[in-house]
Amino acid sequence: MLVFQLRGGGVLIRGPATGQEQTLTSSFSPRPAEHGRGPPPSLPRPGGRPAPPPIPRDRPRAAHTGRGRGRKRRRREARAALAGTMARVFVYGTLKKGQPNYKHMINTAKGIAKYQGRGRTVEKYPLVIAGKYNIPFMLNIPGTGHHVAGEIYTVDDQMLQFLDEFEGCPDMYQRTTMRIEVVEWEGKSSAAGSSVMECFVYSTTTYQPEWVQLPYHDNYDSSGTHGLSYVLRESRD
Repeated sequence: MLVFQLRGGGVLIRGPATGQEQTLTSSFSPRPAEHGRGPPPSLPRPGGRPAPPPIPRDRPRAAHTGRGRGRKRRRREARAALAGTMARVFVYGTLKKGQPNYKHMINTAKGIAKYQGRGRTVEKYPLVIAGKYNIPFMLNIPGTGHHVAGEIYTVDDQMLQFLDEFEGCPDMYQRTTMRIEVVEWEGKSSAAGSSVMECFVYSTTTYQPEWVQLPYHDNYDSSGTHGLSYVLRESRD
């Protein structure tokens, strides 16, 4: 007959004839009396290192602050890349704010145009209102006329292509660079008259000879005292 007797953490087996004893040990230990009220004991990892304690469910997770900074950085990089493809354009006629064709400058379907400020040409040019539709033209005759006032925009390639088509470039107008003196910059409290930059300007060398004899203007307004209101394209015969 075999006799089983608990001893410590194992079982003592005693045989009937030989009286030999053999102890069977177990790697399992009795459950603690308070099991269920705390976390279970950590199981050993290979190499004898204990596993880290489990994170309680009610502990808040650490905020991923780097993710928001990454998005801001990517937006800045996108704006910087976009700025590299932008061109400065100086408009002096119907594309200015409050004028009949300004709607095209804010139509994002045609491209991006960002208002930067007001300026005027460093050199004098004759600005005339000519033709049956009372269209403003800056004649490309440097040194004649007035310092022409207008607005400075930065535009993307799509808007620049639209403006070329809208202005009939290069037949009706020609897009050339001119030096523009900044009179007022967007977001600045004071005038920046000492700043000069180069901008694209749609002037013309393909004008009618008699246009040189027309009155010269320094600041175009379709509703000005000249009485020559601009005729919109959709209203022309």
